[in-house]
Amino acid sequence: MTTSTLGGTGTDAGSGRGAGNSTATLHDALGRLKDREQVAERLLASSRKHSFDPDTELDWDAPFEDGKWFWPPELVSLYDTPLWRRMPEEQRHALARHEAASLASLGIWFEIILMQLLTRHIYDKPLTSAHVRYALTEIADECRHSMMFARLITKGGVPAYPVSRLHHNMARVLKTVSTTPGSFTATLLGEEILDWMQRLTFPDERVQTLVRGVTRIHVVEEARHVRYAREELRRQMAGCPRWEAELTRISSGEAARVFSISFVNPQVYTDVGLDRREAVAQVKASAHRREVMQQGAKRLTDFLDEIGVLRGMGRRLWRSSGLLA
Repeated sequence: MTTSTLGGTGTDAGSGRGAGNSTATLHDALGRLKDREQVAERLLASSRKHSFDPDTELDWDAPFEDGKWFWPPELVSLYDTPLWRRMPEEQRHALARHEAASLASLGIWFEIILMQLLTRHIYDKPLTSAHVRYALTEIADECRHSMMFARLITKGGVPAYPVSRLHHNMARVLKTVSTTPGSFTATLLGEEILDWMQRLTFPDERVQTLVRGVTRIHVVEEARHVRYAREELRRQMAGCPRWEAELTRISSGEAARVFSISFVNPQVYTDVGLDRREAVAQVKASAHRREVMQQGAKRLTDFLDEIGVLRGMGRRLWRSSGLLA
């Protein structure tokens, strides 16, 4: 990572001119960073054109279609394992339905964390800046997404699958003490892998129409959230002190480890009549599953590597998570 004159981080707390609009210019390994306010204005314009109300956009009263999946089978955790090959088709469909609920539950958990991280991020920023206005717009998006996911779980007739109490409380600590670059790294971790899977889901005609509609809305709106987080993480990593960069590397690696463990709640296997231990063991041993998770994370890990996040202990933690090849 190469850095020129640094000045973006110390100017944000004041009032008056827009956040980050100092005369200093920031560069990193990807080149010159874009003006923070210009990025926010473009994202606000996109939000005005391409935002959705899931309650009116989707037909929640339509019955589910017989024989259609709730999640593409190739993205189901047990796909192509010996256990999967022994399962009758009906049980495979049931597992896909429960895993879709597990992922929706995980999405709600992440989005609640993200909303808190965003409010912390803008607390000291100029209140009328486009940067703050877009953060508030994103928080509104995430509120709608969380309600949409909750409604999908209920409509699917399956339980919600919260993360373990340990990981729930670990996240409570993380979102309270996380520094700004750590917050945006965790944000991207929660957004980009699910986004990759959803981009495969919404055009897949084998999948239930309602699920495709939910993932389409999420993909369109999350594209803006990813852009905002990437631009801000680049800015923060270019300007933060060395200790903060190192803390970000370690905390993001630990977040990746927790994310990979929490991605599918193992209770889903019990709920569809499978032996939980056998299912978990086969998922861990599955080359297909490992490839899916690493492919889903690749765009993110390539980006984090380029801006200097995947170094030292942090890189080792990312490898141990299974998300980095």
